[in-house]
Amino acid sequence: MGTQLARLTERMPSVFDDFFRPWSGLFDNGSNMSLSVPAVNITDNKDDFTVSLAVPGMKKDDFNIDVDGNMITISCEKEEKKEEKEKKYTRKEYNYSSFSRSFTLPDEVQKEKIDARYEDGLLRLVLPKKEEAKKMAISKHIAVK
Repeated sequence: MGTQLARLTERMPSVFDDFFRPWSGLFDNGSNMSLSVPAVNITDNKDDFTVSLAVPGMKKDDFNIDVDGNMITISCEKEEKKEEKEKKYTRKEYNYSSFSRSFTLPDEVQKEKIDARYEDGLLRLVLPKKEEAKKMAISKHIAVK
């Protein structure tokens, strides 16, 4: 009987699980807390590098992009507050999300010409290459003798 009950509770969560979910991370050393870091795609093109991050639901003012030496850091912080008032109760919800990603810039990037745009949930950075790097990127077929 005990094992059947254990299997049933594994398959069917308690009604209280959802009620206490916001606080559950406080009592189990954070093992249920998840860290959300956006997926990143980096493309090496002929004239530039393109860095794309999938970050839906943000505003362009939420992002901080800093270049320090040969390191670029992309970070974001967003806080939302929601309050519902009824006759017998008041419900407040807070949501705070943030992330930070850092990348080492190749020497051939023109740091002063980096461009960033946020559109349709996608943050896109264009890192233009120096002229010398563009010339070196010319491909050539070498015949084996």
